[in-house]
Amino acid sequence: MTEEKKTTASDESEPAVVSVNKPLKEPFVRMVKREDMPFWQKIAVRLTGILLALLVSAVVIYAITRYNPITVYQTMVSGAFGTKTRIWSTVKEMLMLTCIAVGLAPAFRMRFWNIGAEGQVLVGGIVTAGCMIYLKDLPTLALFGIMFIASMLAGALWALLPALFKAKWNTNETLFTLMMNYVAIQLTSFAVAKWENPYGSNTVGVINQNTRAGWFPTILGTQYFLNVLLVLLLTVFMFIYLRYTKHGYEIAVVGESENTARYAGINVAGVIIRTLLLSGAVCGLAGCIAVSGASHTISTSTAGGRGFTAIIVAWLAKFNTFTMLLISLLLAFLDSGAGEIASKCKLNDYASQMIIGIILFFILGSEFFINYRLIFRKKGKEEA
Repeated sequence: MTEEKKTTASDESEPAVVSVNKPLKEPFVRMVKREDMPFWQKIAVRLTGILLALLVSAVVIYAITRYNPITVYQTMVSGAFGTKTRIWSTVKEMLMLTCIAVGLAPAFRMRFWNIGAEGQVLVGGIVTAGCMIYLKDLPTLALFGIMFIASMLAGALWALLPALFKAKWNTNETLFTLMMNYVAIQLTSFAVAKWENPYGSNTVGVINQNTRAGWFPTILGTQYFLNVLLVLLLTVFMFIYLRYTKHGYEIAVVGESENTARYAGINVAGVIIRTLLLSGAVCGLAGCIAVSGASHTISTSTAGGRGFTAIIVAWLAKFNTFTMLLISLLLAFLDSGAGEIASKCKLNDYASQMIIGIILFFILGSEFFINYRLIFRKKGKEEA
């Protein structure tokens, strides 16, 4: 391409204006979105990411501890699945992550960034603990029914306020829902101070330890059977709701373009409010499961950061609730395994968490290469 010069002058006293068109170089690397990738290639990319993560983690482990990395990985597996108790502990963590991620799925698919799952879980746990304390004399089925409904209503109402502001005044839902988490933490602190047992301990302790009123019953020899059943039912329900119902279609359309949704006659404000009520209700039920089906107490650590970890689960699963089960299992395994290597291999928590971070980094990186491809500039090639 040749350079072009053009000189114009209205009169001799005015300076000439020179326009020069110079050739522009193509960027060294460009990122292009992939249209599609075969299923087997997606699996290959993910397996490659996990393999690279294990190799890099092995180098880090050996550099820090001089331990054989294979021994460390065996310790991780033993920490997550070594005994029946450890297996159920890992499953319990997986179920909690899945339940919260399922609750986030409809909001995220609508492009409503609900960062308030942590608070919604806590308020669901607060009302569940209150029911267990004040309604412990009710028949078992009536108590469970009230706990389920109350926790779902609490979570739904906690999500309703940011939904209303988003629908009416288009406020930033990310900041709004995030701030609601801190309010929920303070409410939990107030509840703990009110119900602390014994007085001055700053803990509620195990609620109804003698009578087990409000505790999920032991079914088929396991304490967590009802946890598994509830989460699986929610997983199936949300999958069908998002994929095969009119409401799920409206959520997808609003998420793609609110203007298109309005043109199609969809009540955007109504969809936002309805979807957040559902999202908050599921997260509130997760709080009920955490209190009644697992810890049997309430504290500011009842959610334990799972509301934020579940965001990773929902995104990696691309809002497919069945895939969330697998990703939640992976994260639960990493968490349990990291705790085991921290104790047995004499690593502090920071080193074990660093290993988790490396593995998650490569898993997220593999998703990037599934969705995008990099095009490098050819040598000597120029583009105007």
